[in-house]
Amino acid sequence: MNDPKTDDVRTLVRDHYGSVARTGASAGCAPGCCAPGAVGTAAGTAAGLLGYDAEQLGAVPEGADLGLGCGNPTAIASLRPGQIVLDLGAGGGFDCFIAAHQVGPSGKVIGVDMTPDMVTLARTNARKVNATNVEFRLGEIEHLPVADASVDVILSNCVINLSPEKGAVFGEAFRVLKPDGRLAISDVVATGPIPADLQNQAAALAGCIAGAAPIEDVRAMLARVGFTDIEVKIAPRSAEIVGSWLPGIENFVASATIEARKPEAGDACRQPGCCA
Repeated sequence: MNDPKTDDVRTLVRDHYGSVARTGASAGCAPGCCAPGAVGTAAGTAAGLLGYDAEQLGAVPEGADLGLGCGNPTAIASLRPGQIVLDLGAGGGFDCFIAAHQVGPSGKVIGVDMTPDMVTLARTNARKVNATNVEFRLGEIEHLPVADASVDVILSNCVINLSPEKGAVFGEAFRVLKPDGRLAISDVVATGPIPADLQNQAAALAGCIAGAAPIEDVRAMLARVGFTDIEVKIAPRSAEIVGSWLPGIENFVASATIEARKPEAGDACRQPGCCA
């Protein structure tokens, strides 16, 4: 039986980001998980603060950058031509289009989002640039519509913290990755106890603040399902990024990069939960 609270959070997030997809980030972006300056600032300026360069922005069709990220996962993904890439919570397809440019026509990028309006928007954006190596699927990141051991690299940008079942998300990521596959994630993590009023604000839940997990919890969840080579690092400009969403929140949450690897079959430590 589904947990009613879990269902409520998921519905809240779906409704919020559905509105963003229909109206654009400048009209629908709640505090948190909005690129700095997404409201009333040029998209290129905001994306630049998150670490995107001009070449990457040139690979993105107009309408794909909704200003909803907290970093640049493609900067740590080390993508190569021919790879299969999965983006969790693809939104309008922003990181998918950058990844598609990097893996080339011999590669493929799959974007998964639980919001029908976002999937529709992303598919429309793909048609604008005839992106034939990108596919967008409707689905929940806790129950990925992706085959076992079929993906080389998983990206995600400020999305997993929105899930009320983060352990399930990491379990699904482990399932769909090929042996030696990698996670390259930008997300929000908790650095201290979040005040109760923020935890209970709907805008904070939809905006990546209240759902942030402590760094050690993130590491533990990844190790529990079998990931190794786990690294969680606070982004150098985290305070600037997070503080722009809601002044003072940088004292409780931070933008971080999360990297991990699925062991190959011959690795000594390859069973879920065997490595701390």
